Amino acid sequence: MDKGLLITKASGESVQFSEEKLKHSLQKAGATLSQIDTVMDEIAGKLYPGMPTKAIYKLAFNMLKGNSRHLAAKYQLKAAIMELGPSGFPFEKYVGEILRRQGYSVKIGEMVQGQCVQHEIDVIAVLGQLQVMVECKYHNMRGTICDVKIPLYIQSRFKDVEAQWMKSPKSLAMAYQGCVVTNTRFSDDAMQYGSCAGLKLIGWDYPATGSLKDQIDALGLYPITCLTSLTKSEKQYLLDKKIVLCLELNDNPKLLERAGVKEARMVTVLQETRQLCNHLAANGTQKTNYISPTRNNSNNE
Repeated sequence: MDKGLLITKASGESVQFSEEKLKHSLQKAGATLSQIDTVMDEIAGKLYPGMPTKAIYKLAFNMLKGNSRHLAAKYQLKAAIMELGPSGFPFEKYVGEILRRQGYSVKIGEMVQGQCVQHEIDVIAVLGQLQVMVECKYHNMRGTICDVKIPLYIQSRFKDVEAQWMKSPKSLAMAYQGCVVTNTRFSDDAMQYGSCAGLKLIGWDYPATGSLKDQIDALGLYPITCLTSLTKSEKQYLLDKKIVLCLELNDNPKLLERAGVKEARMVTVLQETRQLCNHLAANGTQKTNYISPTRNNSNNE
């Protein structure tokens, strides 16, 4: 492959094509070395200057789908999460499930009184003496970036809520943390502000350890939108019923029947969901806590 070839990202930015990056993404999806070599050989013959990254991804996806549906499902994870919208609620539920699998007790869409005003909080998660206010910033377009205005706004809301929480007698034993989770990326100044202000930021590939993608892969919690064996209308029916996880279909196949999936195809769908959920069955609930407090309230008086 031409190592100097420039391709076009969704944002319109021209970047150098990275053979290693493509191989790594295929490897992360679980493709074998033989499958990776086959995909790379096919793509090598079709690359051209300015080729959209989306077109490269589609080529790789179609080849994986023809070979192994569940690998294709994992490979299209980022795109699948962008299909959870447009309301944003499925993404909030999805983030809540990720936290629940880490041992948190979780509430979604709660009205919370701040010191000054009331706030509707996407997710409130509690683990031991840590209480986290999570705001979910969902985007359904590639190339969208969360700029510094997002963490600035969320931090101001968190500080208002935290001031009220601090009035509770139990506050001396608790640590409170604000957090923003997005399915895309943060701008450099957003990351700089989050680090300086003590606001936890979790993006698609940020931070280096514990990014959204890392957590999904570690927990095996794949959204139904990544399934290659369901139609778009079937996925939408399930999302409308607040069914977000492949795990939910695996545990209750009757949901597929209600979505209109015929018995003959149901076998294919369940096989794909079970292969995706095998990781979860083998490893059980993960106890890793990816949201550690940046400060202890007893030192913050």
